[in-house]
Amino acid sequence: MKQISLDEEYAKDTGITPQDIAELRQWLQTQPHLPEKYITDLDLILAYHCCHNSSGLTKQVLDLNLTLRTLFHNIFKDRYNERIEKLMSNLLLTPLSMRTKEGYVILYTRLLNSDPKIFHFGDAVKAVLMVIELYQYEQGTWPGMLLTVDFKGVSLAHFAKIDLFSLQHFLYYLQEAILLRLKGMHFLNAPPFIDKLLVMMKPFMKKELMDMLHIHTADSKNLKDYLPVEALPNDSGGNAESNDKHKDMVLAKLRDYKPYFEEESHKRVTESLRPGKQKTISDIFGGVEGSFKKLEID
Repeated sequence: MKQISLDEEYAKDTGITPQDIAELRQWLQTQPHLPEKYITDLDLILAYHCCHNSSGLTKQVLDLNLTLRTLFHNIFKDRYNERIEKLMSNLLLTPLSMRTKEGYVILYTRLLNSDPKIFHFGDAVKAVLMVIELYQYEQGTWPGMLLTVDFKGVSLAHFAKIDLFSLQHFLYYLQEAILLRLKGMHFLNAPPFIDKLLVMMKPFMKKELMDMLHIHTADSKNLKDYLPVEALPNDSGGNAESNDKHKDMVLAKLRDYKPYFEEESHKRVTESLRPGKQKTISDIFGGVEGSFKKLEID
């Protein structure tokens, strides 16, 4: 495990200075419910960057991020386990080695084993966020990220295993609290029944996320307008290393990061110490929390 150095991060063209982070640290120390001693300067940099260097917005989003990590047990409790390892042996979930012309990281995922019986949607959601975090730990801030899902091998039986509880939590976290700039979602090799998935997703999506969702069928020609197709694995239509090579690299990295996820489990809110009213799931989905994070459409 090798975290990007703060010197490397501050050398990027983000406009973030050590003074900005020191001021956020001072604020953090005044928040008794937040786990200040476990929040690293890199965590603060990621939060500040995703909020476009707005101190006030960063405080709201960071509080929400940590609150959701505490309340969304299905995604953030017991993150590293044998089920995740098994899932990651049958699912490719990896950042590609090439980026878009804008510098966005491309997170690519597809089934490697299309048997619906071994597919678990909740674990897949958990794994997506784990992989994003471990690469952010190594690489720091990104100009943006594209989430790409390849539907090759996906059947209606897979859709039947999607639980709306996990889907709602994942989409809410993605839109409101993830510490990165989401720039687009792309569904590749979309099957004719993709509309059934969209029906499940739409109640949980803001207009901004709907607008950045692009559906590409197998014969679609416009994927190249958004990302370099050659960046895909060579058995998924590109020129990069194979799906299995990518899978083995990510699985090995995930195993190396087991101590990271054990430490991360301390980044949770102590609601009994929160000034004012404690937060519950009802508060989050009852509209009390509001919308802080601005999704960007290019």
